[in-house]
Amino acid sequence: MTTVDVEAQIAALVRAGDVQALRALRDRLQTRHTRQTSRRALRYMRDPVGWARDCVDWGDGDGLTPYQNDVLGALPRHKRVAVRGPHGLGKTGMAAITVLWFASTREAAGIDWKVITTASAWRHLAVYLWPEIHKWARRIRWDALGRRPFSEFTELLALNLKLNHGAASAVASNKPELIEGAHADSLFYLIDESKVVPDGTWDAIEGAFSGGRDDGLPEAFALAISTPGPPTGRFYEIHKRAPGLEDWWTRHVTLAEAVASGRISPEWAEQRARQWGADSAMYANRVLGEFHASDEDSVIPLAWVEAAIERWHTWNAADRPPADGRRVLGVDVARAGGDSTVIAHRHGLVVAALETHDREDTMQTTARVQAAVGEEDGAAVPVVDSIGVGGGVVDRLRELGAPVLAYTGAAKTKTRTRDTEWGFVNVRSAAYWRLRELLDPAFDPELALPPDDMLIADLTTPTWDITTGVPPKIRVEPKEDLVARLGRSPDRGDAVAMAMWAENLASSTVRNPARASRRSPAAARYGRAITRGGATTPGRR
Repeated sequence: MTTVDVEAQIAALVRAGDVQALRALRDRLQTRHTRQTSRRALRYMRDPVGWARDCVDWGDGDGLTPYQNDVLGALPRHKRVAVRGPHGLGKTGMAAITVLWFASTREAAGIDWKVITTASAWRHLAVYLWPEIHKWARRIRWDALGRRPFSEFTELLALNLKLNHGAASAVASNKPELIEGAHADSLFYLIDESKVVPDGTWDAIEGAFSGGRDDGLPEAFALAISTPGPPTGRFYEIHKRAPGLEDWWTRHVTLAEAVASGRISPEWAEQRARQWGADSAMYANRVLGEFHASDEDSVIPLAWVEAAIERWHTWNAADRPPADGRRVLGVDVARAGGDSTVIAHRHGLVVAALETHDREDTMQTTARVQAAVGEEDGAAVPVVDSIGVGGGVVDRLRELGAPVLAYTGAAKTKTRTRDTEWGFVNVRSAAYWRLRELLDPAFDPELALPPDDMLIADLTTPTWDITTGVPPKIRVEPKEDLVARLGRSPDRGDAVAMAMWAENLASSTVRNPARASRRSPAAARYGRAITRGGATTPGRR
């Protein structure tokens, strides 16, 4: 029966007022439509590549890259697929397409289905993955699927997709009990940013495969995608083919493949090599897509800094609630034309922001710092590098009565490490080591750092060694050597290290030379706060 015949029959039944016949015709048409839709869906049940080719409007003629074809094509055959590679591959877009393929085909076939999406941090689901699912849903060719678009009021919601036969949902990776409780004839797990997903979550997902069949129902699939990190954790073990994990199909997308597919530019990769260092963990992880750790000889491991950035995102997503503790400004004053003056705004254990300024003289910097100090009640206290041009800023702030703390990286210090075993050759070494101890995951760290690639490089690039003597002393890589390796001054890292070193500066340094007999009221209050309970050395928790 053609469309013209159907319309003519409906018109005749309407004229005759035959309601029962109209309902019967409607039921027949719906049944026929369901059968047609199911046939179309079954065509793609084991063919996500074909689904992406035929059911997505690519617009400008783009399509899946060769490596995306490999990954999607492997999923129906191998069930468990793990993919690592550099930033910019289109991993999240590929994940979104996979979710939509799975949901639309199982729904049309009338199969009881469920999709669980999880990630190392909730932010990845809320900010990246699910908005990407919404974006690709708007590009589906619904005529090819034989159904109407998802309703954004009742079906495709912010963080889930609810249809007649199943649902796709976002679940936090730190709640394996919710993941383990998923049951359906057809299950699909998407694990985004898999490198730091807890082992308990992986084990919960693996439980779903216990009843899965190689062919037919019930069935279970898993796709794990991530840029790699340190060579630890389940995602790494999967890629190194650890015993018991050989049933995962793995794919390493190389930089050359990403460049050839037009996803990454060679210029970007070259610039990152200059920025982070071609031998750095950041370059290996983010550009080469390789597992690499900076733990062996770096002062601060990359994974620790990335965890601190996740804490900052959590704090920022909560509308920046006030952090407990004093306000401090870490001020690294520019020494040369290519350097930047950086002000690190610290609120307790949160470095809220990094403020950078280029080509300013010391008077401009002084005025900027004075303005950032704020009112006398609850005023911030600046910690300023007193060597070189920064000395002029310190002197001028003191003349103005500001409660400035002078930081001298080359000065000697009696500070010890947390376990009191080692000393430090100078203040700079102690300040960077204090940052390390504040970020150490063995001590439930709370320090939060803002997302800034140059800050990450500044903190993870410096190396350290031990000098002989009693006690033995830790020496952090001299700044001039670090500048030679980075090709620039680590201004951001220095500003943060100074901000977190405030408690270790003697309160006697908070003084105004113009008032030799007494300190300013704000300085006195800050000095008392340090002496009263804020002084925590790296040797004490």
